[in-house]
Formats: sequence, C-alpha cells, structure tokens
Amino acid sequence: MSDHRKGGKPRAFSAKPAPAPEPVRIPEGHAARQEALRLLAGVLDGGRMMSELTDRTPGDISGPDRARAGAIANAVLRRMGQADAALAPFLQRTPRGPVLHAMRMAVVEALSLGTPVHAAVDGAVAAIKDHPGASRFAALVNAVTRKATGAGPWAEDDTVDAARLNTPGWLWGRLSSAYGQAAAHAICAAHLGDPPVDLTPHPGADAAMLAEAMGAEILPTGSLRLMRRPQISALPGFDEGAFWVQDAAAALPARLIGAKPGMRVLDLCAAPGGKTMQLAATGADVTALDINDKRLARVEENLARTEITARIVCADALDWTPDAPFDAILLDAPCSATGTVRRHPDLPHLKEAFDLKELTTLQDAMLDRAWTWLAPGGRLVFATCSLLPEEGEARVAAFLARTPDAARDPVDAHALGAAPEWVNGDGELRLRPDFLAEKGGMDGFFAASLVRGG
Repeated sequence: MSDHRKGGKPRAFSAKPAPAPEPVRIPEGHAARQEALRLLAGVLDGGRMMSELTDRTPGDISGPDRARAGAIANAVLRRMGQADAALAPFLQRTPRGPVLHAMRMAVVEALSLGTPVHAAVDGAVAAIKDHPGASRFAALVNAVTRKATGAGPWAEDDTVDAARLNTPGWLWGRLSSAYGQAAAHAICAAHLGDPPVDLTPHPGADAAMLAEAMGAEILPTGSLRLMRRPQISALPGFDEGAFWVQDAAAALPARLIGAKPGMRVLDLCAAPGGKTMQLAATGADVTALDINDKRLARVEENLARTEITARIVCADALDWTPDAPFDAILLDAPCSATGTVRRHPDLPHLKEAFDLKELTTLQDAMLDRAWTWLAPGGRLVFATCSLLPEEGEARVAAFLARTPDAARDPVDAHALGAAPEWVNGDGELRLRPDFLAEKGGMDGFFAASLVRGG
C-alpha cells in the first residue's frame, strides 16, 4: 500500500532488492558429526551401549551420515586415551560432556581418520555450536583443537604406547593378569584397528567362487574375509543366501558339535543366528532358543534368505523345558562380550554395564540346566565371546568339579584349520584378537566340548 502524506506525493521505493544475508556455512558432514557427538555422549556420559543408541538414531539422518557418525564415534572410543593426551597440554581445566567429546572428535578425525585438520576442527566447532547449552564453548573448542592437532602423542609417534594408552585400566589389569603383559599388549593393540568383515559360506555354495567374485580371502578356518567394509546386501551371492556375516572366531564353536543329518541339536542363546545356520545347514534337526524376540526375528530373516530350516523358540532357558533330550547342545552363554571389543569399542568404557559375578552365576545356572536336557553320550559345547578366564576356563573347571558324568573332549586344532596355540593345555579353544593379526585378527572367544557319560 502506498503511503500518502498530506499535501505530498506518494513515497517512492527503490526497486533494488536488499542484500541477501550471508549464508551460514555448514561444514560437510555436519549431520554425521552431530550424530557422532550424540553417540559419544550417550556412551561416555549416559553409560548406554552404542547398539542401543544407534537403534534410536533420528530417522531424518541419511544412511551415509549414519555410517560416518558410527565410524567417527567408534574411532574416538578406540583412540580416546591418545586424544586426551593430545588435548591435555592445552587445557587448564578439562571440560566435561559434549565439549570434551567434540574436542576428541576433532583430534581423532584429523590424526587417525585422515580428515584435513581444518575440516576436522571446523566440523567439531559447528557441531558444538548446534549442541544445546554448549555453543558458548565453540571458541574454546576451536582454539584447543587447532593446537592439539599439531602436537601431542599419536599413533605415528614410536615413543607412544598406543595399546596401553587407549585401554582403560580395569581391562588392562584383567588381561595382564590372565595372559601376561606381552599378550595383553598384543590384544589391546588389536583392539585399535577397524576390523574386517568375515562371512561364513553356505555349505552348498562354492566358497572359492564366492571369494573371487567379492574379492575376499579364504582364511585357514574356512571363513571368507573382506578387508574393506562393503554394503553386505550388494555382495555377490547375498540374495541367493550363499553366505552370512559371522566373525571367524564365532564360526568355530558350532563346528565342535559335529552336527549331522537327523541329529537333534539345541542352539541355546541363538540370536543373531550364525551358529543356528551352521548347525541346521548340515541337515541336523535344530531348535534355536533365545529370550529376545526382536533378535530372533533376525534369525528368522537369515534362515529365510539362506533357505535353511530350524525351529524357533522364544523363551527363558531357565524356565523352558524341551519335549525330549538333545543329542548335542551349543550354549553360547551371555557374558561380558570382552572378546568383541575390536568391533564394539564402547564396551571398555562401560564397565558398569555388566556385573561379572551376576554373569558367571547365570552361566553356571545355564550350564547345569542345559546338561539335564542332554542325552547320555551327548555333547555340550560351552562358549562365550569373552577374554576373561572367569567366563571360560573357570566356568568349565567348576562345572566338571560338580558334574560327575561330564568330561572334556579335547579340541582338534587341525580339524578346525586352527593354529595349535589356539587350544589351551586342557584341550579348550581359547581365541584372542591378536591371533591372525597379519590378516586382521579375530574376536576373542572361548569354547569347550563336554561329553556326557553313559
């Protein structure tokens, strides 16, 4: 509407548009860094597992940003000791919460993930600016991380013991006590690398052809190993059910069962289903039992894709009773999962997430109950993805002491394609992350084969 003044002419307006506001510069990868910051705060401040946090990732974050966020957060958790050492000389007081995590993120991105320093620093500053209640610390994040990325101990510095520096004291102490300083150091060094992807080929698939088609290496144990991290569903043979994802170490306990067509086998604590598929693919009559219905849904999906048949039961093993004895039982018991630290670097920072006494009590109870379901002459394989002897060797020794009709059946390393040192003096499988180190390592696992007299 024109503005008329008394006795005057209409006011003229310039046709020249007002200058546009300067656009806000958002660094590339901003959404990923914001999500990485949320994940780090959830683990380190909230004491929650990464898997739980990623299940709740906002739906508007793209797939590539999700993957990048996870890679950044995992790298920070693996290298947090080094990051803190790099930051310390430039901090009069150590900040808490997201401010510290943003600093760690910048340092690790620049010095471990190969992100250009300016991009890593700018990205951390932008992420903290958008974090509720923390934006006033953006200048501090900027100043400190620019200095820290140019100095401080890091992986390329031969004087830095990265394995020790990045391992929480409680875990270092337990591993040193169990295996000695040298072995503990090798295990913790293996935790620092991004692990490869292992696949178990379907028995009906041509493993050599699969390996060639996807550029994988066939390990001595029979697993296929990819050093890159591909989109699994895009790999040759996925739609045909020619393989499933399973760490090379996790694939060995099921082989101790010696499953055969018609054998009645129970896979106890079955999810996510790799062992179930190994057992059922032999033609054995397999029952897969787990207490978690959501995880069992994944088992059913994998069975359908691979066209392998097994009976699915959702129940608490301590309440459930089978209708007939089993010829063999695989008990992959709940545990601290310390053998999977290289894949789940949040675990060392979540010591309070597990109660070792509670876990070992549960393992004993499950062993005792499963044994009552085993037919005379049958076999029970007890396994845990733990590096702690309390959850492996000690559990079997205690079980044998209270179970007169149980005996160990020593593991045959050669039959598994395993090195002799993977089997301990009692004939039990004891796998460590530093085994096969030149090929990318493996998860830590324990497994013992027990036979029932009569």
